[in-house]
Amino acid sequence: MGTAILRALRRNHAAKVAIGIIALVVVVGLFAPLLAPHDPNLQNLSLKLRPPFWLDGSEPGYPLGTDKLGRDVLSRVMYGTRVSLLVGLAATLLSGVVGSAVGVVSGYYRGWREQVFMRLADVQLAFPSILLALAIIAVLGPSLFFLILVLGLTGWVSYARVVRAEVLSLRTREFVTAARAIGDTGPQIMRRHLLPNIVAPLATIGTLQVASMIVAEASLSYLGLGVPPSIPTWGSMLADGQLYLRGAWWIAVFSGAAIMMTTLAINVTGDMLRDVADPKAYNR
Repeated sequence: MGTAILRALRRNHAAKVAIGIIALVVVVGLFAPLLAPHDPNLQNLSLKLRPPFWLDGSEPGYPLGTDKLGRDVLSRVMYGTRVSLLVGLAATLLSGVVGSAVGVVSGYYRGWREQVFMRLADVQLAFPSILLALAIIAVLGPSLFFLILVLGLTGWVSYARVVRAEVLSLRTREFVTAARAIGDTGPQIMRRHLLPNIVAPLATIGTLQVASMIVAEASLSYLGLGVPPSIPTWGSMLADGQLYLRGAWWIAVFSGAAIMMTTLAINVTGDMLRDVADPKAYNR
């Protein structure tokens, strides 16, 4: 699959740009304490609402301006990158583990296990995931751990359905029959033979879901139900800047642009991986 990805990259210039943006976001997130010019929570009311460097009234050392409390917008965007990446990756990983386990067990064993898990999936789909996450976090309170846990446990259904469909088509293949014949147990067959054959669709779903989790985190933080207020996030910056859009647009615009560019880059990359994994299904 690695060779196929490289071939797709040579043809897909948009994917090259997208991967470059993702790499930049990852570097900024990992090294934010070294790259950020200021402490993201350092307040200086004498410098509040200073514009970006190209506008009159800007303050040297604050290239993207300051917010209502005089905090550096650039530093807060950089530190917000860390939260978005952590939530997006951790919640996606949790969703993938839970959904893959449910899908493999449902598809391999069938019977009552499949009925129970698939009915649970139907119940989950009956509630909008963001609304369910909103309700749970409103009860539990803002917390980075709870945010990852709730988003992870509300995103498993897509994995479960895709994995179950793949396992249903694989469980009757010759290599699975041969594994049963030599005495492999169900868990051994699932671990050694089925899971390795569904890595490609899992990678595709995971790539696309990272973007969804980032947007969900930003939405909850915008509503004040994401992480604690002391932790800068892109969503909380949008919430802070909504009241100053006319006079201090930069507070919301730069955080919104970070969300848009990151999710767009992830989606473009996910589309490329999807085409590589199943070109017949997506290149008609």
